Amino acid sequence: MHVPPLPHLAATDPELAGLIEAEAQRQHDKLRMIPSENYVSTAVLEATGSVLTNKYSEGYAGKRYYEGQQLIDPIETLTVERARSLFGVDHANVQPYSGSPANLAVYLAFLNPGDTLLGMALAMGGHLTHGSPVSVSGRWFRPVGYSVRKDTGRVDFDEVRELARAERPKVIFCGGTAIPRTIDFPAFAEIAREVGAVLVADIAHIAGLIAGGAHPSPVGYADVITTTTHKTLRGPRGAMIMSTEEHAKALDKAVFPGLQGGPHNHTTAGIAVALHEAAQPAFRDYAHQVVANARALAAALTERGFDLVSGGTDNHLILIDLASKGIPGKPAAKALDRAGIELNFNAVPYDPRRPFDPSGIRLGTPALTTRGLTEEQMPQVAAWMDDTITAALKDDEAAISAIAGEVRDLLSGYPMPGFAAA
Repeated sequence: MHVPPLPHLAATDPELAGLIEAEAQRQHDKLRMIPSENYVSTAVLEATGSVLTNKYSEGYAGKRYYEGQQLIDPIETLTVERARSLFGVDHANVQPYSGSPANLAVYLAFLNPGDTLLGMALAMGGHLTHGSPVSVSGRWFRPVGYSVRKDTGRVDFDEVRELARAERPKVIFCGGTAIPRTIDFPAFAEIAREVGAVLVADIAHIAGLIAGGAHPSPVGYADVITTTTHKTLRGPRGAMIMSTEEHAKALDKAVFPGLQGGPHNHTTAGIAVALHEAAQPAFRDYAHQVVANARALAAALTERGFDLVSGGTDNHLILIDLASKGIPGKPAAKALDRAGIELNFNAVPYDPRRPFDPSGIRLGTPALTTRGLTEEQMPQVAAWMDDTITAALKDDEAAISAIAGEVRDLLSGYPMPGFAAA
């Protein structure tokens, strides 16, 4: 059953309560390996489900446009101070609704329509908001995309430097959504300084690893840092913008009143809880275990003939090109889901297939690490993945169903935050 329990919801809207309970069971029974997903603590669930959702709070602490902020201001101030302390930054804004609006706030602070920005191309592992033509970032500004090398799957810094010198972008983004290797913040900073660009590090995927000391920090290199607060940070669905003091005022004005009205106070409280949890010694152990699990899984998959982009991983994320396995990413992901292994189909660099039917799959270890799995279980996970893909190629649904049962049996021994067996 869902934890906290949902008795009032069940009485008021049993249909919706039933769907939520079923989702809690589903999350418990599957190996959740979408690298942008995780489990929040029961404390975060309680904060985000609190009466703070009732309150409007346009403005910032001490400078609100509505009355009744006597307790909201301390909550937001506490969250800001926890962010500054955890990441070691001068300034933090915890109001953005999600990662995409946070990145749009950066553009509003530093660019005018038509200005040039440089970011990792979406097809190479970047994010929609880093200049993709289908995003507002690519329609309102002049995007230039950099790539990864075909032979290594890693960022081509010679290309980044050449593009920066030729195009003179006002903003350079580093980071993305399908990057399995350590981001070289010093190298990006050197290029940004050379061309006078603002360097923005989008650490949405790796914020928890940075907080736990399992990935280098962009602090001291990037002028601005954006991040979501879920993923490896294990908070609610929100975002933060962090920066040097120099850019604090421009970024705050871009968030409010530039892009949004009142912050979601219940989300702010959930972020505060997550930041407090991330400051504890146990979280540092968690972050390093995420990476250890990913490396162990990558090694086990390689032994089974999987073609990993860049040859492995330095963080929480693994990107696999399935061309050698004879199955595209989409049918593979759907078969794996039926087998109790939840991940997503994903394009790989230089993918010859269409984005909605790509060659690859993307997976990660944040959520299964939260459940308590370690390197010991990773060879079994790799075996299940390999067996599922073999079964999918043979249309052997009985074998896929059997694997799902084995996954459930394994996970029954690992508790899930937010769920308790009835």
